[in-house]
This record gives sequence, C-alpha cells and structure tokens, in this order.
Amino acid sequence: MSSNVKAIVAPSAEYRAWLAAQRRNRLLIIAAQVGLILALLVAWEVAPRQHWVNPMLTSYPSAIWTAFLEMVSSGELGNHVMVTLMEVVISFALAMLFGTAIAVVLWMSPGLERVLDPFLVVANALPKIALVPIFYIWLGAEGSIYAVAIAVALFITILMLYTGFRQSDPNKIKLARTLGATRSQILGKVILPGNIHTFIATLKANAGLSLVGVIVGEFQASKEGLGYLIVYGSQIFRMDMVMASIVILGFISLAIYALIQWTETRINKPSGRV
Repeated sequence: MSSNVKAIVAPSAEYRAWLAAQRRNRLLIIAAQVGLILALLVAWEVAPRQHWVNPMLTSYPSAIWTAFLEMVSSGELGNHVMVTLMEVVISFALAMLFGTAIAVVLWMSPGLERVLDPFLVVANALPKIALVPIFYIWLGAEGSIYAVAIAVALFITILMLYTGFRQSDPNKIKLARTLGATRSQILGKVILPGNIHTFIATLKANAGLSLVGVIVGEFQASKEGLGYLIVYGSQIFRMDMVMASIVILGFISLAIYALIQWTETRINKPSGRV
C-alpha cells in the first residue's frame, strides 16, 4: 500500500515578515513608477500651455487624447493599427523562424560557421536603414517593409541563439556523446531544451527590433500604418497625431513584451506535482 503524503508546514513569523516586506517593496516600486509617469505628464501638459516650449513642436497630453478620439471616431485609426500590428507579427515570426534555422545549421556545421562568422558580424553591424531604398526597388512598397523588419531582427537572432548553443553545458554534451548520441540527437535532447532562456531573451529583443524595422519601412513606402501616420502628421504639423501614434506604438510594444513575459512565467512555473 502506498500513498502520496503532503506535509503542510505553517510558515514561520520571519518568513511571513519577509513576504510582507517583499510586497511592500513591490508596491513602492509600482507607486514610484506611476508617480514618475504622472509627473512627466503634468510637466508635459503645463510647459506648452505656459509657452515654456512651443506647443506646435511638442503638443501636450490633452491634445494627444483629443487627436486619439478624433482618429477613433473617424474609423481610420483601427485600420492603421491593424496594418502595423500584422506587419510586426509576421516579420517577428519570420525573423525567429529563419534565425533559428540558420543558427541550428551553423551549430550542426562548425566549418560553415567559421566561414560565415565575419559576414554575420558585418551584416549585424550594418545600419539596416541604408537598405530601405534597395528593398523598395527590389520588392516594392509592401514587400520592402517586411524585408527591412526581418533584416533588422534576423542577424541578432542568429548571433544570440548560436552563442547560446555554443555555451551549452559541455558536460551534458560529452555525456550524450559517450552514450552514442548523434549530433542531431544532441541538438534535440541537449542543445535546444537547454537554451529555452536564450530563446526567451531573443524573443524579447526581437519584439522591439521588429517594431522598429516595420516603422522604418513604413516611413519610406507605406500609405497605411502608424509609421505613415507619424510621417503624415509631421508633414502637416499635427504633432498631436504624431505623439498619439508614438504612444500607441509604446502600448503595442508593451503588450508584446507582456505576452512574452507571461510565456516565460508559464514555462518556469513548477508543475506542482509531488
């Protein structure tokens, strides 16, 4: 006869005090962050209204909110947001897919990695905005946006993942080889499972990079999207429209980061099995 017994131990007073201190610290940090944002918004609102700065050049939060409501009521904002969001998601997914595949190929073929390493470093350091006109000529308006976004995120994906693969626990790799594992089996059983945190870190980096690449591409070619709204607003001196678009981009970036963070939390969460 066997049974699973869970021992329930009441936490000590010291542990409860430590938990309470941790909660207070978290609340203080959140309060400080909220206070900093509110102070910034108040200063931003007051300075243009008092003409300490030119309101035409900086706008102010209440005007941005009014512009946001106008764009929502006209129905144009939803389309621009969806266009940009779709471009970001597709570019993000393709950059991760291609980057992971190339990093795997480089790890599987050390000789190929030695040949391509300097080219990858140069390609990663190259300012991708210089490629926008070339992509526009080659791929047209829409294709160039995806190409720029993928180019911005692709090479950092390759370098981050391949570096993680190379820094995997050598003892586990030696053990797998001793047991007769092939290089493909080591990849599937040791390298990839051991680099989950590297994948998460790469996802976080690519979330911002893909968004940057899409906006740069929209600056050049698009007639839709938040990047187009920023360019159009600056051309007609509607800084409230420009700032509203930038704020929306910030919320999109925050939402993507929060989704990745939630995924990381779920992966790291213990199963709770006894």
